[in-house]
Amino acid sequence: MNLIERGWAWLLDYAYVGYWQVHGFLVRADPAHYLMPTPGAPQGLAPVLLIPGVYETWQFMKPVADHLHRAGHRVHVVQKLGYNRGTVPAMAELAAEYLEQHELTDVVVVTHSKGGLIGKFLLTMPKAAPRITRLVAINAPFSGSVYANFFVVPSIRAFSPRNSILRTLRANIELNARITSIYGRFDPHIPGGSFVEGARNVQLATMGHFRPIADPRVLQEIDRAIDDGDRHAA
Repeated sequence: MNLIERGWAWLLDYAYVGYWQVHGFLVRADPAHYLMPTPGAPQGLAPVLLIPGVYETWQFMKPVADHLHRAGHRVHVVQKLGYNRGTVPAMAELAAEYLEQHELTDVVVVTHSKGGLIGKFLLTMPKAAPRITRLVAINAPFSGSVYANFFVVPSIRAFSPRNSILRTLRANIELNARITSIYGRFDPHIPGGSFVEGARNVQLATMGHFRPIADPRVLQEIDRAIDDGDRHAA
């Protein structure tokens, strides 16, 4: 991949970010819509919990929510996460509380970026882990990003490979069999990629950190990962 191709992918990625940030600000979708049954779709499918990345509200994952809801899944979001600027343990605690309050079981957690770290932290929590069958992570910095070392903002600095929470999660390889990590051939934010030892790793020809959220190839792999979760639950 040459520099021009990388630069174009980066430009398209940020155009995508700009569109969805503005869309989320101007158009306030009602998450209750995603809890309603979809006419004509199969019933009884696994519930899905969406967890976005840092500085992203749940609406940033609306293409995923729309796709899964059309398929018949009831899609849950944790509005208390806001723009997801808190620490991984704090955000995981809010997600765990949501799972408990709504008495959800056999849940597939679908995440983007930092959401993958929160999802894996949930798998370490005794009150949350039994409620989850599978974690599906899109472009998650499971091994951190060297770029985070150049930031002083704590919410970004937390993605440094030297971060203690990230290192602890990375060392906990027993949980990785429950993870599907989906990533592309070029991620400008995670140069080391999102490969996870012992997980189901799916590398696609997608490029970018944000834009793959709406890529049909990614959505198809999410469907396959949820099917894996259903078989695990059975």
